[in-house]
Amino acid sequence: MTSAAPSPPPSLRSLPEGRNFGLLTAAAIITSLGTNGALIAAAFAVLESGGDSGDVGLVAAARTAPLVFFLLIGGAVADRLPRHRVMVAANTLNCVSQAVFAWLVLTGDAELWHMMVLTALCGTGQAFFGPAAEGMLLSSVSGEQAARAFAFFRMSMHGAAIGGAALGGAMIAAMDPGWVLAVDAVAFAVAGALRAFLDVSHIPPRAPGGGLLADLREGWREVAGRPWLWAVVLQFSVVVAVVGAAEAVYGPLVARDELGGARPWGFALAAFGVGTLGGALLMMRWKPRRLLLAGTLCVFPLALPSAALAIPLPVAGLCAVMFVTGVAIEVFGVSWMTALHQEIPEDKLSRVAAYDWFGSVAMVPLATAAAGPVETLVGRSEALWGCAALIVLVTAGVLFVPGVRNLKRRSSVAKVSVPEQSRKSADAEGSVGGLG
Repeated sequence: MTSAAPSPPPSLRSLPEGRNFGLLTAAAIITSLGTNGALIAAAFAVLESGGDSGDVGLVAAARTAPLVFFLLIGGAVADRLPRHRVMVAANTLNCVSQAVFAWLVLTGDAELWHMMVLTALCGTGQAFFGPAAEGMLLSSVSGEQAARAFAFFRMSMHGAAIGGAALGGAMIAAMDPGWVLAVDAVAFAVAGALRAFLDVSHIPPRAPGGGLLADLREGWREVAGRPWLWAVVLQFSVVVAVVGAAEAVYGPLVARDELGGARPWGFALAAFGVGTLGGALLMMRWKPRRLLLAGTLCVFPLALPSAALAIPLPVAGLCAVMFVTGVAIEVFGVSWMTALHQEIPEDKLSRVAAYDWFGSVAMVPLATAAAGPVETLVGRSEALWGCAALIVLVTAGVLFVPGVRNLKRRSSVAKVSVPEQSRKSADAEGSVGGLG
C-alpha cells in the first residue's frame, strides 16, 4: 500500500489513485442499478412461467450455492491474476447469462432448469468478482482519505440499490420481466467496459509461488494470525445468518399477520435503506480512532429489528428501528473496510476478502431453511427473541478480543513488506493497541 502525502486537503481528487476509484464507483452504481431490479424480475419470471414459491426458492438457492462454493477460489485467483481482468471476465459471464435468461423469458421458452442454471452462472461470476472488486477497491485509495472514500462508495452503492429496486419494480409493473433482465445484461456490459480501463500499475507484480491450494493456505494464515479478524468473521457468520432468517422469513410473515400486509414491510425495508445512506454520510465526516470498537458497538442495534418484530411494534416504530439499524451497520461497514485496508498486505487483500465473504454467507441458507421448523417448535415470537439474543451474545463475545477493542486508526498507512507484516500479525493481540 502507498502512503498519502499529509498536505493536501481532504478530497478524493487529491488521491493519486482517484481515477481508479471513480471508475470503480461508476461501474458499481451501474451494476447495482441493474442487479437489484433483476433480482425482483427473476422471481416474477419464475412465477409468470407457472412456478410457485418453492420454485422461486430453488432459483434463489441456485444463485447462492455456487457463490459459497467458489468464493475462496475466487479470492485466490484474484490475488494471482490482475484483479481488473478477473472483474471483467466475471462481468462478461454475468452479461451473457443474463442476456440468455432475458431472451428465454421474452420468448416464453424459459423452464425452471434453464433459470436455475443461468442464475447459478450469475452466482459463480459473483464469487470471482466480489473478492477481486473488494481487493481492487481497498488498493485504490490510501492514507487519511481511505475511510471517507469507502463511505462515499458504500453510499453510492446503497443509493443505486434503492433506485434499482424501485426502477425494477416499476418496469415489471409496466412490461415483461425479461426486459428488466435485458437491462441488467447491458449494465454488466457497460460496467465491464469501464473496469477494463482500471490502472493496476501501482500494484506490485505477484512473485512466483505455489499453486491454488498454497494460495488458499496463505490466505487462511493471514486470517488466522489476526484474532480480531477471524473473531469478527465468525461473529458475522452468525449475525448475517440470523438477520437473514429474521428479515427474509419472519419479517414478511409478521407484516402479513400483524401489520396489514406487504406494504408496511416495504416501508420498513425502505427505512433501512435510507438509514444506510445516512450512516455512510456520517462516516464521511466521523473518523472514530478505535475502529473496530466503534464498529462492533454498532452491531448491537442489529438485534433491534428482530425484537421489534417479536413485540411487534407498530409500523412507525418498526421503520424507526430499521432506520437506526441502517445507520449502525454502515458505521461498522466503513470501519471494517478501513481496518482491512490498513492492516492487510496488498497482495493478500482478495483472499482475505474471500474468507470474510465466505464467513458472512455460508450459514445463511442453513438459517433460512431452519427458520420454519424453529417457528413450529418454539413459536414465532420466541424465535425472533432468540435471533435478537444471539446477535447480542456473539457481539458481546467479540468485545473480549483485545484487538477488537484496541485497533486504532492510523493517520497514514505506510508501505509494509509482506514478511514484516506477517511477523506483526503473529503477535496481533499484544501489538495492535499501539498502531495509532
